[in-house]
Amino acid sequence: MTTTVGWIGLGAMGGPMATCVARAGYPVTAYDIDPQKAQSLAAEGITPAATVAAAADSADALVLMVATAGQAESVLFGDGAAAAALKPGAVVMLMATVGPAAVEGFAARLEPAGVEIVDAPVSGGAARAGAGDLLIMVSGSERALSVAGPLLDVMARNAPVVGSAPGDGQKVKLVNQLLAGVHIAAACEAIAFAAKQELDIRKVYEVITASAGNSWMFENRIPHVLDGDYTPRSAVEIFVKDLGIIQDMARNQRFPVPVSAAALQMFLMTSAAGMGRADDASVARMYAQVTGTKLPGQSD
Repeated sequence: MTTTVGWIGLGAMGGPMATCVARAGYPVTAYDIDPQKAQSLAAEGITPAATVAAAADSADALVLMVATAGQAESVLFGDGAAAAALKPGAVVMLMATVGPAAVEGFAARLEPAGVEIVDAPVSGGAARAGAGDLLIMVSGSERALSVAGPLLDVMARNAPVVGSAPGDGQKVKLVNQLLAGVHIAAACEAIAFAAKQELDIRKVYEVITASAGNSWMFENRIPHVLDGDYTPRSAVEIFVKDLGIIQDMARNQRFPVPVSAAALQMFLMTSAAGMGRADDASVARMYAQVTGTKLPGQSD
């Protein structure tokens, strides 16, 4: 029997992911706060839903691709009332990065209704989402994963199961985000520092990417700086959110995270400078503004 899929959230990542699932032959009924987004995907086989509850009704799996824990709360238990619309045995696939405490709380509230959570935060940009090439960190019960697994295989190049408990997927994703945020902040600091020295930063990029100082984030993000193109592939606000979750977890556990704390301040400063929705390589622009340094694409 084909798994029926309800889908909430058709943004830069959610839209391409839902399209991958529909193209694989799964019936997808989707809702977004912007009705035009679901309607625009009708040609891909996605059925628009007028409400969150309508998307959840009769779904074997309900995918939440929202931005924050607060939005997930509203979808499930607030105005969206998805939890009340789900049938016993359904699975909620929470694919946003919201922190383990939120997922654990949702799982406990869904359990009396016979609904389980698969904790499955994603890593990768919109292009990889559209190609079904994401990395997804997954945790859940054996039964829940039997429902979600085929859908994850459609969306991901790799979907490792990292635990059985709700929240385990979030924890692994946040380890990744700690490293990614620190590496982006360091890469942007380094290239802005190079520009301040009046170096040819394209040549600096060529040298560093062949040196021990290279990182995946330096190699991936600094071309955005070189081209002066800050179209958001991954926005500054994502790391404001994710590094903020890490700080909250670390404070509660009395675990020091000074390097990621410093990186969070760099993203906060960039957001405060009006670049929160721009590409996260905009941290370099923030350094340039503070120091009077010229980067490509800046007007004199």
